[in-house]
Amino acid sequence: QVQNKILILTVCAAGIGGTFQYGYNISIINAPTTYIQTFMNKTWLERTGVPLESNAVLLLWSFTVSVYPLGGLVGAVAAGPMAIMLGRKMSLLVNNVFVIIAALLSGFSQMAKSFEMIMLSRLLTGVNAGVSMNIQPMYLAESAPKKLRGAVALTSASFTALGLVLGQVVGLRELLGGEESWPFLLASNVVPALIQLMALPWFPESPRYLLIDRGDRESCISALRKLRGSSDLGAELEEMLAEQAAAKGQRAKKPWELFQNPAVRWQLMSIIVLSSAMQLCGNDSMYFYAAYVFQEAGIPADKIPYVVIGTGSCELIASVTCNMIIDYAGRRPLLLGGYIFMAGWAVVFMVALSQQTQISWMPYLSMACIFAYILSFGIGPAGVTGVLPTEVFDQMSRPAAYMICGSLLWFNLFLVGTAFPFIVKSLAYFCYVPFLVVCICTALYIGFFLPETKGKSFLEISEEFNKKNFSKASTRAALYKGPEEIRSTTL
Repeated sequence: QVQNKILILTVCAAGIGGTFQYGYNISIINAPTTYIQTFMNKTWLERTGVPLESNAVLLLWSFTVSVYPLGGLVGAVAAGPMAIMLGRKMSLLVNNVFVIIAALLSGFSQMAKSFEMIMLSRLLTGVNAGVSMNIQPMYLAESAPKKLRGAVALTSASFTALGLVLGQVVGLRELLGGEESWPFLLASNVVPALIQLMALPWFPESPRYLLIDRGDRESCISALRKLRGSSDLGAELEEMLAEQAAAKGQRAKKPWELFQNPAVRWQLMSIIVLSSAMQLCGNDSMYFYAAYVFQEAGIPADKIPYVVIGTGSCELIASVTCNMIIDYAGRRPLLLGGYIFMAGWAVVFMVALSQQTQISWMPYLSMACIFAYILSFGIGPAGVTGVLPTEVFDQMSRPAAYMICGSLLWFNLFLVGTAFPFIVKSLAYFCYVPFLVVCICTALYIGFFLPETKGKSFLEISEEFNKKNFSKASTRAALYKGPEEIRSTTL
């Protein structure tokens, strides 16, 4: 029981300054949009004596918002080398430096009369999110026992959803979302960073990293004892030593080496498909539509921010539920079910949008679709996608795999954010057709090609994928009926 508490506290210490920051920093920027745009215009007027045109203000604001995923992309690329050189835990601790600098910049931006400080602040918070989105699930999955690996790694998604909801709450006018307090709202992300800096040093480094990457058996056993207590470590240590023996003489792989390696062909294909689909499935675009749909349903404008909190809460409830059932239900059913349900709700949502003004109860159906779509995303794709790179790649390939995953995630976030207004403009009520196609194609891929990883050791999962990667070679070997000695060149 004590050891379970230590594992839970390790998860909390990693999460609060990790993926929590990703969700929190996405949502806190929404509340002060108008105030920051006014501040930009006012600052420009004081500097030049000429006010900015509305298009110029919009351009500056778009740049401020889009540097966040750009920073995330930089963080995702930096995460691999950081995880190898500094270790998983130390990388998470060092990562807080970016947020502390960002908080100082945004907190003093109004006093310094510099909107450029806000832009730089958003870039740095993006770097922080990019690093933590890659390293936190890696650290937690490597630290968890096999039977809890899915649930523990999935807490990354729960902390993202928690950050999203808390960001929406703190951004309310009654708290820090007012005209005078927006610099404090943008700087409030320093609090989780300080909590992590105080809490995480008390918990152990990833035992797998210590043994396989560092070759430090004593520290590995010490870390395992802290995390597992007096329970028998023999079987788990034996499994790690087998993985260490398999990785002997190898060095950490570079991302481009994974593309050249036929032994990881299907693993790479799977994480590319799932990481891309996570952003291209249209979940984030549902938040774009939320305010409009709620307004059409007759909810007063001043009450809409409170209803929008419900959408974030939906994702939090779904990810916590997924957390509880992933090690019972398995990874494939949750992913498959999530994408199938999202495809179904996308069709209903488009029909509801097209009839929004004709039928009086349609806005309520649109509202239901928004909540159902977000729930379907949270119950599977939101969490399981982040767990898979840890499970399907070995210790030497894992950081490079997360670099590829993270880069795709942030690039596609930027792509959807940029393209979605144009998709809405050109397709109108049928704007969800591209997302529907993505959901259907991803569901087909999962159904036909993705093996289940629940309850298997990392080596067992590797063997499962090797059957796919080398299926042609094994078929040729099976067809050969000649003498065993000739085939194996034994004299």
